[in-house]
Amino acid sequence: MELNPTSREAYDKLREQIRQLEDEEMPRIAERIAEARAEGDLSENAEYHGQREEQGRMQARINMLKNKLANSYIVDKSQLPKGIVTFGSRVTIRDLKYGDEETYEFVGPGGEDYNGPIMKILTSSPLAKSLLGKKVGDQVEVQLPKTIQKLEVIKVDDD
Repeated sequence: MELNPTSREAYDKLREQIRQLEDEEMPRIAERIAEARAEGDLSENAEYHGQREEQGRMQARINMLKNKLANSYIVDKSQLPKGIVTFGSRVTIRDLKYGDEETYEFVGPGGEDYNGPIMKILTSSPLAKSLLGKKVGDQVEVQLPKTIQKLEVIKVDDD
């Protein structure tokens, strides 16, 4: 399995999410299951079956987060090379066909944010993989579902 770089903050965020789910959410669900069980006949008890399903979904989420954590390693961004696209870089790219510019920050598991002013995307994404190791002026082709997008790196921030 491929290990993914992540920051200390993102790693701690994942650990806190797991702790909160295991120590707070799962016990609440267990209480609701016990309450529903106390109501009698389980074969027709929709509340009981609903809570059991919720418990399964919660455990699946916990397992997924633990898997992300297990497949991550913490990177000190100050030790990474400057001027080339690496984990933690903020990269501004230009679409060579349309001239549009976009800025992305490459992060590891737990650090992704697709709604912020600067989209934080995983280093394991196809876009990030195509840009890692590039520097200002380099051009890449990224395979998208229906087309190939040609991009140019116009700025790399290593802060």
